[in-house]
Amino acid sequence: MLMDRLITTFDTALRTVFAEAKATRTHPDVAIKNDEINDLHKQKVIGLMRVNHVGEVCAQALYSGQAFTSRNPEVVAALKNAAREETDHLAWCESRIKSLGGRKSFLNPIWYMGSFTIGAVAGAIGDKWNLGFLAETEQQVSAHLSSHLAQLPSEDKKTRAIIEQMHIDETQHAQEAVSLGAAELPASIKAAMRVSSKVMTTTAYYV
Repeated sequence: MLMDRLITTFDTALRTVFAEAKATRTHPDVAIKNDEINDLHKQKVIGLMRVNHVGEVCAQALYSGQAFTSRNPEVVAALKNAAREETDHLAWCESRIKSLGGRKSFLNPIWYMGSFTIGAVAGAIGDKWNLGFLAETEQQVSAHLSSHLAQLPSEDKKTRAIIEQMHIDETQHAQEAVSLGAAELPASIKAAMRVSSKVMTTTAYYV
């Protein structure tokens, strides 16, 4: 029923933006010793993980919006599965930020609303484009995570373990979308996504 879907969608938004995320999988860094990081490196890692946390907030919003307007049960199931793993990412990032004495982005409600709208539009356009948007999003996120791995201080093995597992998951999500029939997005759309992502990541690093 529409009302049930509306309630579930609203509940997801509240939990993502305001509640403390709970992981269903073990934190990738749980068995790794918490080595000392100097203050300069610590602030850099906090900024990077805040960006990654915002990325997961946006992912939850995108998937929720796409699932809300998609009419294909198989696509909806794939989106919900990806969202469950993204919830783990949300929890891992939040936990690492707290352990380093940092904070989440003040703009998370805005990031969520904007991403949900984009996802809802993508879902309404049609399943192959919906999946294409999912695949391209995950591919860009994977590239983004790779760049973060290259920027991490060598002594921060805990953060590295988290980002490496996130990278594995994002790559799998992209592959699943392609296997379900994702359309290749036009180059102009991909470029626009990269620009909007750059704006988000640059802002979230500080705010």
